[in-house]
Amino acid sequence: MIDPAAPPNDAPNLGRHVQAQSYEAVQSGPATVTEYPVGFTGTASEYFRLWIVNIALTFVTLGLYLPWARVRNRQYFYGHTWVDGQNFEYRANPAALLRGYLIVAALFVAYAVSGQFERTQWVAVVLAVVYGIGYPVLVRQSMRFQAVNTVHRGLRFRFHGTTGGAYVAYMLANFVASISFGLALPWAWYMQRRYQVDGLAYGSARATFRGDVGPFYLIGLTALGLTLAGGVVIGIPLVARAATLVGNFDFADIDLANLAASAPFLAAAAAGYLAVLVLYVVGWQYVRGATMVYVLNNMELGGVVRMRATFSPWRLVWISVTNSAARVLTLGLASPWAAVRQNRYVLGGLTVRAIAPLDDFAAGVGGETSAFGEAATELLDIQVGF
Repeated sequence: MIDPAAPPNDAPNLGRHVQAQSYEAVQSGPATVTEYPVGFTGTASEYFRLWIVNIALTFVTLGLYLPWARVRNRQYFYGHTWVDGQNFEYRANPAALLRGYLIVAALFVAYAVSGQFERTQWVAVVLAVVYGIGYPVLVRQSMRFQAVNTVHRGLRFRFHGTTGGAYVAYMLANFVASISFGLALPWAWYMQRRYQVDGLAYGSARATFRGDVGPFYLIGLTALGLTLAGGVVIGIPLVARAATLVGNFDFADIDLANLAASAPFLAAAAAGYLAVLVLYVVGWQYVRGATMVYVLNNMELGGVVRMRATFSPWRLVWISVTNSAARVLTLGLASPWAAVRQNRYVLGGLTVRAIAPLDDFAAGVGGETSAFGEAATELLDIQVGF
């Protein structure tokens, strides 16, 4: 595991400088709240060295090093994330991930190959059905795996979400959203975030989601309005240009001689496709950022600890879009810079608020740290974060 550098003594954002406020705690009556800003000490240059080595080793091992690369990457970001002078740790076993990856790869190859032949297409159908039915279980296993391998102050996180709850959140909710033509999609987001938060625990302290479904609809409507408005602003000039080009283009006689004449039309079509793609990315990134802010501001741990997220979803959209552009323009070489940039912004906008010292809180909930152990060894490692 990478040993991150110790935090500088004068760093203002590592939870060492605290301020007191008051708010209505879960218990009756006001309580004194101590704030611990979250700090991130990683740098793009440092992470680039780790990242490029991981890429090289993954390439020369034909992908077999990928689990070790992913674990090392996460260890870097966890190890450089600080709260109250203590950094996080990521303790996943790469060999366990490799076994899961090999199983998934074998199933994917079987699906792809069997789908190419008429006599074996039933195998592809069976595998697709099994994946669809088992998807909620894979999500639950992934969350259990990620939680139990996340450590702070020597105490593991855990995930208690049930299999039945996973099917409600990730199968029933998605099904209702699809048959409602997207009208129930914000409700599905709400059900999934509630399942994620309510199943989370730090030692024996359980997390609670105190949000409601209404704000998810507001987030969805805002993203939809943003996408439609952007589509109108960008689409009208493109459509007008395309109409002009179509009117001047002779489709009756297409050959090599006049193929070049279609270049302006193809350019307009490509610009339209790119515009649609950008609008989709912007809308979806806003949903992700706004959802993250709302969920973090409405989760509670053990009735003692809450989060406060002050980063802007709009700023996060800008960072995400410009990060994507930088990755494309540099053929991926800007990926470490982009990852560090986004993590620094998000974590810099987080504050842990507690009505008890974090050392005392951790000591009081640390009695059940090894309940899951290596529970999830064969998994897809699905990304199910906020």
